[in-house]
Amino acid sequence: MEQAQTRKERLNQLYKQYNLTTEDIFKNPSQGWTIITRAGIDKIQASAGIKVEYEMISSDLTNVIIKATAVWQDRVIQTFGEASPKNTKNGYPVAIAEKRAMSRAVLKISGFYALGIMSEDESDDFKSFANKQRLQTGTL
Repeated sequence: MEQAQTRKERLNQLYKQYNLTTEDIFKNPSQGWTIITRAGIDKIQASAGIKVEYEMISSDLTNVIIKATAVWQDRVIQTFGEASPKNTKNGYPVAIAEKRAMSRAVLKISGFYALGIMSEDESDDFKSFANKQRLQTGTL
C-alpha cells in the first residue's frame, strides 16, 4: 500500500516538477502564507503547456472581472480575476484582473492552489511583501 504524501512532500514535488527556485517562492512565516511570483507562474504555465483563454465579464470604472478558462491534459477549470479600487491601488484594472485570473487558473489546474499556495498577483499586500523580500535579498 502506497503511503499518502504530506503537504510539504507534495509541494516539494511540484516545485521540482516545474523547476521553481527560491526566487519564485516567498513565504511569510508570521502570517503563514506562501506565494509564487509572476515569473514562477509563467514557468509553471510554460513547462506544463497550460492554455488559458479569457472572457471579459464586467468592465466599468469601479469593477473589472475577467473569467479565465485553463486547459491542461484532460482537465478544464474556470476561475475569475477581479480588480476594483477596493482591492488594488493600480491604475490599470484590466491588466490586474487578467493577471489574477491567469495566476489562479494556472495554480488551480497544476495543483498548487489546493495546497494553499497563492500568486503574488492575488493581493497588493503580497506584491509589496515579495518586492520587499527581493530588495532585501538583492534579487530585484
